Amino acid sequence: MKTDADIANARFVPGTVHKRDIFSETISGTLDGIPDFPVVLRKLDGVPFYARPIAWYLARKEIKGLRAVQGIEGTPLLVRVNKTGLLRSWTQGTPLQLAKPTDPGWYRDAKRLLRQMRRAGVTHNDIAKPQNWLMTPDGRAAVIDFQLASVHRRRGTLFRTMAREDLRHLLKQKRAYAPDLLTPSEIRMLATKALPARIWMATGKRLYNFITRRLMNWSDGEGTEDRISRDGPALIAALTAHDRVSDVALHTYALPAKGVGLYAFVETDLSSRDLTALAPEPKPELIQPVTALPRTEDGHLRDDALNLIATNRLDELELLQSDDPALAAQLAPIIAGRLNLTDRVLRA
Repeated sequence: MKTDADIANARFVPGTVHKRDIFSETISGTLDGIPDFPVVLRKLDGVPFYARPIAWYLARKEIKGLRAVQGIEGTPLLVRVNKTGLLRSWTQGTPLQLAKPTDPGWYRDAKRLLRQMRRAGVTHNDIAKPQNWLMTPDGRAAVIDFQLASVHRRRGTLFRTMAREDLRHLLKQKRAYAPDLLTPSEIRMLATKALPARIWMATGKRLYNFITRRLMNWSDGEGTEDRISRDGPALIAALTAHDRVSDVALHTYALPAKGVGLYAFVETDLSSRDLTALAPEPKPELIQPVTALPRTEDGHLRDDALNLIATNRLDELELLQSDDPALAAQLAPIIAGRLNLTDRVLRA
């Protein structure tokens, strides 16, 4: 039986790259000799020098937050920290935007999780994003990504306000996936955003967006549509002007420490080289010609599936296809020819 010391000292065996941005690279894998304990590394040693202060600031917040929530069911276990980055346990579960829970039990458990975090003096501060909530295989709630978490020594007004915002953001998920379960008091809470949150949206959020999107050419999960709105119309017009191009679908994906890339799926029999020649400047980083784009029975594009392919969230893609053989058949050739291969197994 492996001890905590064995786990803490075991060599990390990388497997799959899940995410890359300017502040870190997220890689799942295992520990050498402990295959039944999946882990994930937030790798920081490859971050460009100008982003390192912010990257390590976020990492220290995550480290402090994870240490504070140790023992709370539904939170990751911090394994170790070194110059490479921080290693934590991998949480098995389905992201909320795919799980779409309608069971009242999941929301009760999510509230339990927030209560226990509050007792530990921790606010997550980033659970407005459904991808930071998981439904575990046994139907319980879990949270991940503590980069913006805060640990409060005092339980004053600021702490209570931030804890309230965590709860309000959980209720936003409930409104999205199970609105019939909302109580009258929860509906009232949703309608009342805290004053600091309103101030942040009017001031700090704008400054944050200016620095990350304009100065650093980087977008987080809330801003990845920027390149589509900026470069997309001209690109689509240029490609669809060719009589052998039927349709175009655009998606974004994280570039390795460089920002956001534009991925174009083009329904055509032309080659990628031909399409690149047709594309105006600035050209998309990736152009994948496909025989047929995936569509619903009524003809709408399956942008949810294409987004998962573009961003290489293959675990979520597998879940999406599991109960839909027709969709799986449409996606098979597109997945086989995908161009963003950051999910590729790293070990030789």
